Amino acid sequence: MTADVPRVGSEASIDEVEAALRASGCVVVERLVPVEHIDLVEAELEPFLAATPAGGDDFTGHNTRRTGALLARSRHFGALAAHPTVLGALDRVLGDHATSYQLHLTQVIEIGPGEPAQLVHRDQWAFDFFPFPAGFEVECHTMWAMTDFTEHNGATRVIPGSHRWQDKLRPTVDETVPAEMAKGSVLLYLGSLYHGGGANRSDGARRGVNVGYTLSWLRQEENQYLACPPEVARELPEDLARLAGYRRGAYALGYYGDLRDPFDAVRGEHADGPPSFSTAP
Repeated sequence: MTADVPRVGSEASIDEVEAALRASGCVVVERLVPVEHIDLVEAELEPFLAATPAGGDDFTGHNTRRTGALLARSRHFGALAAHPTVLGALDRVLGDHATSYQLHLTQVIEIGPGEPAQLVHRDQWAFDFFPFPAGFEVECHTMWAMTDFTEHNGATRVIPGSHRWQDKLRPTVDETVPAEMAKGSVLLYLGSLYHGGGANRSDGARRGVNVGYTLSWLRQEENQYLACPPEVARELPEDLARLAGYRRGAYALGYYGDLRDPFDAVRGEHADGPPSFSTAP
C-alpha cells in the first residue's frame, strides 16, 4: 500500500521539510504563500498562458499547456522561485553534492479537462537517462498550487519513498497517490521520485507553477540564458539572477571572457571593455 504524502504547515522549520524530503522524497508545505500572491503571478502570466499551445505527444499531454520563461514574464514569480523555505531545504538536499545549485526550469503546467494521467516517471531522466547512484540527488522540484489541487482535477501523483527504488522502473498510476493541496501550497519532490500529472476529470483547468532546481554543474532543462537573457537578469535582485545561472557553477565552470564572473556581464561591468575575439592590435 502506498504511503500518504507527508505534510507540514507554513511555519515548519527547514529541519522538518528536509527530514520529510529525505524520508519520503516529497512533502507538501500547506499554504506557504497567500492566495493573493498567486493571483498576482497568474494575472501577469495570463496573456502567455492563453497563447501557449497544448502539448504534441502523450507525455506532454494533448490537453496540457506548459508556459515557461517565468522570470521574464512575471515580476512576482521570483518570490516563489527564491522562497526561503524552499531554498533552505534545497541547501540541505542538493548541497550534499555541489557548492551551488541553479534554476532547472520554470513553467506553469495547466492540465485541461479530459486529460488522462501522465506516464509515471522520474524527472532526473531528463539527463539522458544517466544512472545516478541511489541517494545521489541532483535535482529537486517544486509545484505551487495556482488552483486547488484535488484528485478529481489532476493533482500531481507521487509514490512516497520511491526515490529509493531501482531506476528505470515503470510504475503504474495505481501505485501513486494524489498530492492534494490548497491554492498557495507547494509540493517539493526530488528528481528521483516516481510521479506524474494526474487525470483531470473535472470541467476546469488545473494550474500549477513548476519550478525545478539542479546542481550547477549540470545543464538546465530550460535554457535560462534565452528564457531570462542578460537584459532581464540585470533588473532582477542579484541573488535571483545568480540562481538563474549567472554565476560560476564551480571553481572553473561558467566563467566568461578572461576568467570573469558571469554576473559582471549582467551588470555591464568589464575591466577593459567587452571581451575581444581578435588578437590583432
